[in-house]
Amino acid sequence: MKTKRKRIGMLAFIVMIAVLMIVTMQTPGTIADSENYQCQTYATVFALLPPVIAIGLALITKEVYTSLLAGIIAGGLLYSNFNLELMLNTIFYQGEGGMVMKLSDSWNVGILVFLVMLGILVALLNKAGGSAAFGEWTTKHIKTRVGAQIAVIALGVMIFVDDYFNCLTVGSVMRPVTDRHQVSRAKLAYIIDATAAPVCIIAPISSWAAAVTSSVPEEAGINGFSVFIQTIPYNLYAILTLCMLLAVTILKVDFGPMKKHEMNAFKGDLFTTPGRPYESDEEAISNDKAHVMDLVLPVAVLIVSCIVAMIYTGGFFDGASFVDAFADSDASVGLVLGGSVALVFTFIYFMMRDVLSFKEFTDCIPEGFKAMVAPILILSMAWTLSGMTNLLGAKIFVAELVAGSALSMQGFLPMIIFLVAAFLAFATGTSWGTFSILIPIVIGVFPEGQMMVISIASCLAGAVCGDHCSPISDTTIMASAGAHCEHVNHVSTQLPYVLLVAAVCMVGYFLIGVFRAVGLASIAWLALPICIIILLAILLIIRAKGTKEAA
Repeated sequence: MKTKRKRIGMLAFIVMIAVLMIVTMQTPGTIADSENYQCQTYATVFALLPPVIAIGLALITKEVYTSLLAGIIAGGLLYSNFNLELMLNTIFYQGEGGMVMKLSDSWNVGILVFLVMLGILVALLNKAGGSAAFGEWTTKHIKTRVGAQIAVIALGVMIFVDDYFNCLTVGSVMRPVTDRHQVSRAKLAYIIDATAAPVCIIAPISSWAAAVTSSVPEEAGINGFSVFIQTIPYNLYAILTLCMLLAVTILKVDFGPMKKHEMNAFKGDLFTTPGRPYESDEEAISNDKAHVMDLVLPVAVLIVSCIVAMIYTGGFFDGASFVDAFADSDASVGLVLGGSVALVFTFIYFMMRDVLSFKEFTDCIPEGFKAMVAPILILSMAWTLSGMTNLLGAKIFVAELVAGSALSMQGFLPMIIFLVAAFLAFATGTSWGTFSILIPIVIGVFPEGQMMVISIASCLAGAVCGDHCSPISDTTIMASAGAHCEHVNHVSTQLPYVLLVAAVCMVGYFLIGVFRAVGLASIAWLALPICIIILLAILLIIRAKGTKEAA
């Protein structure tokens, strides 16, 4: 049935493209000068159509590559006003939106290089027996499934400097542990994703803090870093996501598609669906010479070298303070430099330990690259789709929509901002781009005071929420890669969890608006504990219902 549905979907897609090609060839139009050209759907609701198509198809067909391609083609057709020649040029070369332009961007290339480096490092740790030794060690010290999940959460919180680094490192280190305790790959991917952006957005020393700080307009005369610190208690989504993680783990509550994945994991099937990425490379290789330090030491060097490299790019060794160095750091360059140091160290360390031969080491280089082909392909297409959306002016459309309604709904602006930011981040797959657009609008409505802080916090919360569950988000893709989980499985299983936290956040921001309306803005902080109580109550009800059904 599923195969038939996919075939019908592919046939419909091919027919649609053929019809569009015929139409465009019949109405070629004029290719305007690039400086003056503007598509007919620019900054309209149609600008959101490409990501909607891609996300909808991905969730329906469970196939991410053709879904992303369909979204990209739709974006190219809209931008070119249905001119075939311009559409092809747009998809590959147009400004900052084309695939070639995205892949020539130094930041993006740096992320891809780091992906390959981490793939090579994981292959080395597995080949040397470090992963197997670490798995055996954790079996003696981590006795339960709850303990294994808590360990993943703890490591995820500890690696707070960058979400990309978090996703890939936590997955590589903890995958053997969760596998031994029969935690599904979908659950591992969710834990990794939920301790990436939600942790980084409330960590003062992180690449995200730097991004938020730089999003505050200089002409506003506001200390961006100080504002970021003040937003932390009001960032309901980030805090509630961490509460959700601990609650579902300790209370052993699962619902939606995740419940099926966890039940199958109990029976030994960690994947549930036919999509089983990297399964052929999953078996940990035993080595009589291997020791647990063969995994711990290279990973520790990777973490330290990446942090040092990031502050190096921010000018720390040229006299900048530690905080300023993080604020001005280039995470992409820092991760590549740190990854290089870790690989060189691992080579020397394994040669000295005599756990790998030189040939075995070099064999791991193509193995690591092959392991990262799937996330590299998804990332490349997701970046291109995001570029198409930007070319169509989606951010401008949303910004104008918010600015137009902001003055008339000031009291409930935090709730509205949260919704808009979540939708925009979900559609575009970028939280940084979302809050860089919306924060200046928020400051324009509330130039100072508590409501400015709360509204910026709701913008950050919404951006992280949308980014967290978007199939085309970099962080979501890397969480799938880190957990070695089928990407669509990760998206579909974590979506109900994200929506539950988002709904409770909406209640919290609504309460803040009520407090302000009745003159009790000074107790707006009460929204957070109220939301935590509501979230825990809902989870307890879900657990009680599940227990009753099982009985």
